Amino acid sequence: MNATYKVLVSDADLFTAALAEANIYVVQMLDGKPHVIADYAGPLQKWTPDYIMLAGMAYKRTEYEFRVRLPKK
Repeated sequence: MNATYKVLVSDADLFTAALAEANIYVVQMLDGKPHVIADYAGPLQKWTPDYIMLAGMAYKRTEYEFRVRLPKK
């Protein structure tokens, strides 16, 4: 079973995910490539240019990739 994800890169992507109260997956990056899912954190609480806050944890935007699962069509 393959899931389709949208990577949240821009502030507009994050804003849309926050409005939708989407569950956000946090993926740890190693050498610029996705490595492992670090957390199934839940809805976005806040973001800055450097950090994203999910479930009371702050994740550095340059060290993690943030994704939402897209619904099947």
